[in-house]
Amino acid sequence: MAEENHTSVSAFVLLGFADYPELQRPLFVLFLLVYLVTVVGNVGMITLIKMDPQLHTPMYFFLSSLSFVDLCYSSSVTPRMLANLVADYKVISFAGCLIQCYLFIALVLTESFILAAMAYDRYVAICSPLTYTTKMSWEVCVWLVAAPSTYSFLDAMIQTIFTFRLTFCGSNVINHFYCADPPLLKISCSDPHIKFTLMLISASFNLISSLLVILISYVFILITILKIPSAAGRHKAFSTCGFHLTAVTLFYGTLFIMYIRRPSSLSLEQSKVVSVFYVVLVPMLNPLIYSLRNKEVKGALKRQWHSLCHISHYQNETLSAWSGAGSFPLVPKPKTAL
Repeated sequence: MAEENHTSVSAFVLLGFADYPELQRPLFVLFLLVYLVTVVGNVGMITLIKMDPQLHTPMYFFLSSLSFVDLCYSSSVTPRMLANLVADYKVISFAGCLIQCYLFIALVLTESFILAAMAYDRYVAICSPLTYTTKMSWEVCVWLVAAPSTYSFLDAMIQTIFTFRLTFCGSNVINHFYCADPPLLKISCSDPHIKFTLMLISASFNLISSLLVILISYVFILITILKIPSAAGRHKAFSTCGFHLTAVTLFYGTLFIMYIRRPSSLSLEQSKVVSVFYVVLVPMLNPLIYSLRNKEVKGALKRQWHSLCHISHYQNETLSAWSGAGSFPLVPKPKTAL
């Protein structure tokens, strides 16, 4: 009888940062700037890798894939968050919430496996340089991205189905700025034990397995680097891994805090801050980390800049020559067939 008195919800209210009304406008400006930098940085990284032939290597193939995933999963959340910061009605439809939850889980899992693939790539490059070309062929690189991505989207589908099989009634206010599993479990009026257990198993298995690949790869990398006799050689080998380790630390540190724990009212408040970090800031920081600390990327930027300047200079000289001649060269008319 109690269940009959409940009304099923058809939409949710994303509470976001409504507890701090004086911060709504400043947060909108801040997050908008961060999102613009995220879009420009990741699109720029993808474009640079595509345009520069010297970056057509497995390492940068994985980096362009990482930039694409960063761009997608930030875009699945940030535009809605920005709209809610300035909107009076912070409503998201049931279907919209389902899609956002699905895409976010799938893309986060995909990113974790791409980071693992990048660690394996560094392991092969440093520990087996003579067989690198064979082991990291184009087909292998595509498989290392496509297979985990397919698995991630299937896993996310299962997770999302179990989430939205729960009964949502009474309050439809999600104490978060996007549709995520922990706050959704909090407002469910049915028993979330099965869903929580499934979420914990999935998050633990996927994050820990991908992290293990990274850790094991770097153990072998460290052993190999310590055997290098010259300090310059060791420094060069370490420098190729430093930016990747920084990205791994930022990504996994925040995700473990977010998902490997039981939801509570206190943790939901804390999770907003954690979520802002890995949803908004990490996708912006990744292209900056990989570009500012990578000599090859900086070299590619210089080459493309010089190329653009050369083209611009050539066009200016051509226009000046035409202007000095008094008129533009005439294009002869085609002869008409008799």
